[in-house]
Amino acid sequence: YCYGRGVPQDYGRAHDWYQKAAEAGNAGAMANLAALFQKGWGGVQDYAQARQWYQKAADAGNAEAMYNLGWLYRKGWGGPQDYAQARQWYQKAAEAGNTSAMYSLGGLYRNGQGGPRDYAQARQWFQNAAEAGNVSAMCNLGLMYRNGWGGPRGYAQARQWFQKAAEAGNAYAMSSLGELYRNGWGVPRDYAQARRWFLKGAEAGNADAMANLGYLYHNGWGVPRDYAQARQWYQKAAETGNTIAMYNLGLLYRNGQGVARDYAQAREWFQKAANGGNADARQALSQLPAKQGRRLWWWP
Repeated sequence: YCYGRGVPQDYGRAHDWYQKAAEAGNAGAMANLAALFQKGWGGVQDYAQARQWYQKAADAGNAEAMYNLGWLYRKGWGGPQDYAQARQWYQKAAEAGNTSAMYSLGGLYRNGQGGPRDYAQARQWFQNAAEAGNVSAMCNLGLMYRNGWGGPRGYAQARQWFQKAAEAGNAYAMSSLGELYRNGWGVPRDYAQARRWFLKGAEAGNADAMANLGYLYHNGWGVPRDYAQARQWYQKAAETGNTIAMYNLGLLYRNGQGVARDYAQAREWFQKAANGGNADARQALSQLPAKQGRRLWWWP
């Protein structure tokens, strides 16, 4: 009834049968009943009920319930937020082979949530999840290697994991792979490859990739310099909240590159970037003339 297999989909009936089986001690039914409450399928969304049934299923050894119980503790849904409890349940689920829990546990260790920050443990759990096929873990493992968190910096390993994640459709990994090629980290610098991966990431909706693609056009790296293309990609990234793109868009307006010089537009984009914490934008604001005047030569 839950999935409409062989019968019309009916969450109400699914709830009733899961309830009967759960009360008879079936751990899988407990977990499925909890999922209905969590998602609000067939009735009112009720995180407290979800937490209660996930707890019962987890106590009965259901690894998926352990993971989901950890998720509720991490989010503070259905009760107080508790990273220590989240870490405990992720650990149990991860040790039972749940790859989502391995990935989430790595995130808690990396961020220092529920206990001390431990990059080595984060790297290990991302590695376990990545080797089990978790695409988000592949991308995060690439970041650990690229930044030298939890062990030696390894651009070759970073590229390997970014490549795997990118080929599996992870847009952030596409952008990160492009950065390796642009900067020549672990590979010969290759602007054509950088552009290829930035474009893939941008078309998949990644704002960093959009901003990076704009930067290639802005500087003429691997492509003819094209301020109009730069502005187009900066604009797309800025509209999603990317502060680097906002700052660079402000530069184009300030310098009259690809657009008529417009200090008001420059100020608007610098201000947005500064409000988002961009230090370069704060400095640019302090140096921006109050009015249009003679040409001043600034470069990014």
